[in-house]
Amino acid sequence: MKRSDSNQNCITTKQIHNMEGELVKYETHGHIAVFTLDRPKAMNAVSGDLCKRFESLLEIFENDDDLWIGIVASSHSKVFCAGADLKAISAGQSVMTPKGGFAGIVHYPRQKPLIAAVDGAALAGGCEIALSCDMIVASKKARFGVPEVKRSLVPAAGGMFRLPRKIPENIAMELLLTGDPMSAERMHSLGLVNLLTEPGEALQGAFDLAKRIEVNAPLAVREARNVALSTVRSDDEFAWKESGASMKRLSKTKDFREGPRAFIEKRAPKWTGKL
Repeated sequence: MKRSDSNQNCITTKQIHNMEGELVKYETHGHIAVFTLDRPKAMNAVSGDLCKRFESLLEIFENDDDLWIGIVASSHSKVFCAGADLKAISAGQSVMTPKGGFAGIVHYPRQKPLIAAVDGAALAGGCEIALSCDMIVASKKARFGVPEVKRSLVPAAGGMFRLPRKIPENIAMELLLTGDPMSAERMHSLGLVNLLTEPGEALQGAFDLAKRIEVNAPLAVREARNVALSTVRSDDEFAWKESGASMKRLSKTKDFREGPRAFIEKRAPKWTGKL
């Protein structure tokens, strides 16, 4: 694992290509971790080894108090991820892990936010990896789709319930039942894509979004994320209970006191990200 200068405020595709590692490359920039899918000859199709690698890196990320936000990117210039590696499956490999599910990520019990940087086709399991992230930055050449029904399959790695939660139900149904992809521009208009960039700039756009999050108190960011996810389909009674419990947890942290103190002293806060 390589940690870069915490003062660095941008990364490039060239840097990603030069990172050491295999299947999923890993690099950190200050409080931001970058996971790069790296099976270019297989269009980043998910193999058993890639699953294990991705989950192991997520474990490192989640357990490092100095890492607050993650970005999932691709080393391929045209494809984010083509989904499951059917050759690997035919050879008896599982593309699931017990903890993370498909690709080691879609069911992983994360506490920290992830941003998908999509600069190409995100299809089938590749789309579901992007859907498992909290935000998506995509370039104008990106496409999203779940074509499983064309092969008598279903997008069982989260696509069937995450799509209707993130975009209008009837549009999600169109994607699920036709199997046809949609452009990043359309997905941006529907709210699935947070930021739309020019081709080749999705990674930088994701990094810029991560930097906007990085200035905030990391434990508060996690609490806001987790409560939002747990209450999005709940009744108000449960939502109020979770909101109150979240504030109570934060009130016991050092950063809870640092925020108001920094405001009074007219300085930038110094977050620890620790309980």
